[in-house]
Amino acid sequence: MAASLLHLSPLLLFPPRRRDLALLVLLCASFRVPRRSSNADIGVFVRCGVLGAQRDGSLKLRYAYREESVPFSKEENSQSRSKLPDKAYTDMDSMGEFERQLQDFFVEIKSQLEMGNKDDAIDLLRANYESVREQIEDGLRGIEQAATLDIIALGYMGVGDFKIVEHLLDTLDEIVSMLNDDVPLVDSILVHMGSMFTALCKFEDALHAYERSLKILEVYFGNQSPFLILPLMGIAKVLRSIGRSTKAIAVYQRAVDILEKKRGMGSEELVVPLSGLGNLLLSEGKAVEAENCFSRILEIYKEAYGENDGRTGMAMSSFAHALCAKGNVEEAIDMYKRGLQVIKNTNYMALDDSLLEKMRVDLAELLHVSGREQEGRELLQECLVITERFKGIEHPNSVTHLLNLAASHSRSKNFVEAERLLRTCLHIMSKSVRPDDQSITVPMLHLAVTLYNLNQDQEAESLALEAVRIREGSFGEESLPVGEALDCLVSVQARLGKNDGDILCNLKRILSIQERELGYESEEVMITLKKIVFYLDKMGKKDEKLPIQRRLSMLKTRYKQNVPI
Repeated sequence: MAASLLHLSPLLLFPPRRRDLALLVLLCASFRVPRRSSNADIGVFVRCGVLGAQRDGSLKLRYAYREESVPFSKEENSQSRSKLPDKAYTDMDSMGEFERQLQDFFVEIKSQLEMGNKDDAIDLLRANYESVREQIEDGLRGIEQAATLDIIALGYMGVGDFKIVEHLLDTLDEIVSMLNDDVPLVDSILVHMGSMFTALCKFEDALHAYERSLKILEVYFGNQSPFLILPLMGIAKVLRSIGRSTKAIAVYQRAVDILEKKRGMGSEELVVPLSGLGNLLLSEGKAVEAENCFSRILEIYKEAYGENDGRTGMAMSSFAHALCAKGNVEEAIDMYKRGLQVIKNTNYMALDDSLLEKMRVDLAELLHVSGREQEGRELLQECLVITERFKGIEHPNSVTHLLNLAASHSRSKNFVEAERLLRTCLHIMSKSVRPDDQSITVPMLHLAVTLYNLNQDQEAESLALEAVRIREGSFGEESLPVGEALDCLVSVQARLGKNDGDILCNLKRILSIQERELGYESEEVMITLKKIVFYLDKMGKKDEKLPIQRRLSMLKTRYKQNVPI
């Protein structure tokens, strides 16, 4: 029941400097130069004087698919490649003008969102949607309408209105499904659609869009073109999301092979597929293969920027995560420290950057695992101090760090300090969330455990009961979070000498929850079974005890270990 530090998870590589309104599918869009003209008369327009003189007219509507785990830096975005070389629109003036209007529209929406002008962006999106909706109602369902809807949908993704995005994608899908593969822009729109479908967890639709885009590009550029990387990365991400890891690995590997052949073994473009592949291999428990991926990324950035560059520091941290998964804890700690120091020395990231904060927590966890708890606590304390400095004392973001510090002190049996930190957590949360908000049960249960260790059982029971009540209302009476709270309550009530029948009833309830949520042969089920056997024996219920004892014996044989009550 003891509190634990946050678990490690794959690190993000090379984050953009701004992420407050980052548009994962909007940052860079690409449209291929059209292969033929169109007779439709359509324009994208702007209201409220939103187009300003400061726009960078050189920006093209280029799309670079970026795995969530490997966002590019601003400099890298500028190097993303369109599928065809840039050229003038001298032979297709009407379509060329339309594309320039799309570019202006795209850049303005992106700029408004980055500046925090959400309302202006929404006004602009609505105005253009009304225009294209009227055209669709009049029977126009060509590439011009599809391309405009595509930009509008991307804009609403940035706004965060996913309900509207879903509606727009339904309409866009209908139009694109009727367009031939050789129609200009279709392949780019399909990649955008795949990215948006993925964000909405509509994985089958995403896979269909990516695969059609890939097919189009293979026809035009062959099976070994770098232009295939965008849809390949999208396909790999979808396959990973739906649990088809073996196929996803093969797709990532194909992307790596193409770039190695066309760009060279040391190309920076390899970072994206290598990181996606490495993170997937880590999740599949293939630490050795994953280590090779992150090692290559580190060498690529060392070669390109030297050892004292922020990107190299980030690569060191990701490589450290792979080393940790492989079991090389001390080596991982050293690599983490080096990476963090490089990032700090180069001011590559702000001190209060959320990713940098996560890296500190990951390193603190490793230090605790290796027995260097004081070093780990110092890092956790640093996280707390930075949060308080940039966000203020008693800011809700400090709760996580207070919880981690409390867990660290509990691990060292310093329960008095853990209690102080946990009470601070509850005080902060009482001012920022409702009394029955489920999030407040996290420090509440941790405090109950701490008070139990301080022999303050009455208050511990009161907190555990309150946590059970809140979680039942939030998650349902038979949910796993309720089972966790009941497990804490049972331990406290057992020492208080509460009614054995009530305790046994709660244990059976815990068992039912664990069997449904974790499986009949999980280790948690085995622990609960042993507790049930203990109480059945104590209450003299031998007939009920025997079948459960036989089941427990079978599970203990499977796990080959003793499980304490």
